[in-house]
Amino acid sequence: MQFIVVSALGSDRTGLIYDLTRIVLDCGGNIVDSRMSAFGNEFAMLLLVSGNWHTIAKLENELKKLSEAGDITISTRRTGQRPLRKDALTYSVDVVALDQPGIVHHLAGFFSSRGIDISDLSTRSYAAAHTGAPMFSVQMIVHIPAKIHIAALREEFMDLCDQLNLDAILEPLKS
Repeated sequence: MQFIVVSALGSDRTGLIYDLTRIVLDCGGNIVDSRMSAFGNEFAMLLLVSGNWHTIAKLENELKKLSEAGDITISTRRTGQRPLRKDALTYSVDVVALDQPGIVHHLAGFFSSRGIDISDLSTRSYAAAHTGAPMFSVQMIVHIPAKIHIAALREEFMDLCDQLNLDAILEPLKS
């Protein structure tokens, strides 16, 4: 089994997801993981696709044709399957705060400085329901090395969040 990461960025339009996923299916690929979202008037998509060597080669060729023909930029990169981490605990991080510069940077720095891997990160800006205040939310999946004392980590994390005026939760990932 071979794997390829596909990154696509283009003008947002109805049918874009259909067009890209049709190519994956027609080439015999299987979407293992994906992230898709509109950003302003643009649409971004990340896919992890699996298939045999012939499937991956055909997919690379067809996606190159699509990229050359339209207003979409596609890049591909072959990869391997991510190994399971048996020496780490998987936790979920949820943060909500008034929007302010540097939130993601401070959170990433906190985890990075402790050797904690961030495997998934998603953010969103929105207006608060009743006041319309600019809000910002962050959701992360982190892999905490088993050698780290969770209670001490949680306390340090909450101290950081208090300093930055962030409401946060750090808890084991629920299946």
